[in-house]
Amino acid sequence: MQKSTRGIPIERIQKAIFLIRGQKVMLSTQLADLYDVAPKVLMQSVKRNIDRFPADFMFQLSMEEFENLKSQFVTSSWGGMRRARPYAFTEQGVAMLSSVLRSKRAVQVNIEIMRAFVKLREMAGTHRELAKKLADLESRLKDHDEKIEIIFEAIRQLMAPPEEKRRKIGFEVKEGGAPYVKKQDVADASHGD
Repeated sequence: MQKSTRGIPIERIQKAIFLIRGQKVMLSTQLADLYDVAPKVLMQSVKRNIDRFPADFMFQLSMEEFENLKSQFVTSSWGGMRRARPYAFTEQGVAMLSSVLRSKRAVQVNIEIMRAFVKLREMAGTHRELAKKLADLESRLKDHDEKIEIIFEAIRQLMAPPEEKRRKIGFEVKEGGAPYVKKQDVADASHGD
């Protein structure tokens, strides 16, 4: 397990980053845990400086989002049932927390969280790159598959036993004489002499 410079495992931070409303966010409850403050204290500091946290930096989870998240956690790992819906902080919101929480720990935790966000972006970029390469490979293989199928069909045709020449039914008359003529033509020819 890779550790950050202050002893917080990077994996712990990465597991605390969720995709909600199409954004990577961290929840106020988990941030409070990392900062080693009570969630209520964290949110009081934020609300005293609410002008620093526009909607694209922080938003409160809807009841549906909250229920969905709770269903993904075992109660003990979630920290028990909470009455208030947690807030979600985007990467910019987390960065802004360092200006609100002025402890040394908050600054160090923020540095580690920023590193975790950067690492996730790098991993996402690598995944996109790999996905593109895989799609290219699949299209090339599909083209090769079609060509190979044509080759196999040609080989099957070459391997098929040749069709036997069928013998004609009946008999064939080979005469080497004068062509047949009508009787009338023969009679007319003999009277004309």
